Amino acid sequence: MKTWLTSVAYTALVSAILIAQAPAPPPQAPAGPPRGSSGPPEHAKVTPINNLPNPYETVRNWGTLPDGRKWGSVSAIHVDPDGKHIWAGDRCGTNSCAGSTVNPIVKLDPSGKVVQSFGAGQILWPHGMDVDKQGNVWVADARSATAGELKQFPDAKGKGHTVIKFSPQGKVLLTLGTPGEAGDPPAKFTEPNDVLVAPDGSIFVAEAHGAQFLDAAGGPGAIGRISKFAPDGKFIKTFGSYGYGPSQFRGPHSLAMDSKGRLFVADRGNRRIQIFDQEGKHLDTWYQFSRISGLYIDRNDVLYAIDSESDDNYNPGWRKGLRVGSARTGEVWYFVPEHVSKNPSGMGGYGSMGEGVAVDAQGNVYGGEVGPIQGLTKFIPRLKR
Repeated sequence: MKTWLTSVAYTALVSAILIAQAPAPPPQAPAGPPRGSSGPPEHAKVTPINNLPNPYETVRNWGTLPDGRKWGSVSAIHVDPDGKHIWAGDRCGTNSCAGSTVNPIVKLDPSGKVVQSFGAGQILWPHGMDVDKQGNVWVADARSATAGELKQFPDAKGKGHTVIKFSPQGKVLLTLGTPGEAGDPPAKFTEPNDVLVAPDGSIFVAEAHGAQFLDAAGGPGAIGRISKFAPDGKFIKTFGSYGYGPSQFRGPHSLAMDSKGRLFVADRGNRRIQIFDQEGKHLDTWYQFSRISGLYIDRNDVLYAIDSESDDNYNPGWRKGLRVGSARTGEVWYFVPEHVSKNPSGMGGYGSMGEGVAVDAQGNVYGGEVGPIQGLTKFIPRLKR
């Protein structure tokens, strides 16, 4: 018994010595804010708008794809010039069209039936969309293939970082940017988020998608810019830069134009709308519509701002949802709350809401869903203004 106790004591002593001589573990850095969660100081002064009336009936899973195909992520969505049909860019049943043979661009009639489709093998990651007054469909293909996608699908090479103009039947009429290559205008784009065609045919393109996850300038991807092109695709100018101030952007995610020709930019990473004239002069900044993924302004200057990302880190105090108000005065009238979902969309938090938004001539609102809830949602007005 005495020998056994002595052995135990000896072992304990040796262990204590070894522990004492071992180098101390490095101190653990305190958990900091998530990457990209910084924002302009002006944002903190705005009271969150989460409790306005909701005059819409929500209809999930609107629209049926051909051959029983399931919807993937949809952020690209717009309305046809007839005011009745809806165009959408589906990411081929998942969140990428790499290796897919299906047509990602679809046109749906008022009943939700697909009546036109095209784009197979031509688009990798449809992100933003506009439909001009001639019915041509403009699509921002926001990224090139990842290394993993290229290994599995070599044909994915040479796609992305472009804006493509399609005829209503799907013929490629114009390509802006160099397919598959990131860079600077006029020859290249880096992660173009959205495209807008003005009434005079001028083309506006917003970059870059990943900038919202950066908290400082200087590194790769710290890009915030809008480029303007003539109707024939000739480069005119670029304005804006990365940052938090006026005329600076952290992920200009969506574009819209009001009846006065003012350009509205959903500066998502900075949780605001910035308003410009068509030469790039900064006119105003609005924080009251939240952290906006998608933006649409109808012919009556009603503004529809859809928020798919807000949570306590990336937009403290604000809920995901659809906010509807006036592009003339900046007043917010309505709030449609997020869908209940097991997993949240966007950056986290609670529930899900779409990224893209478009509105038909009857005032029906269509949301393009990205995340745990996919496909299209229709919001039918119960009231008429």
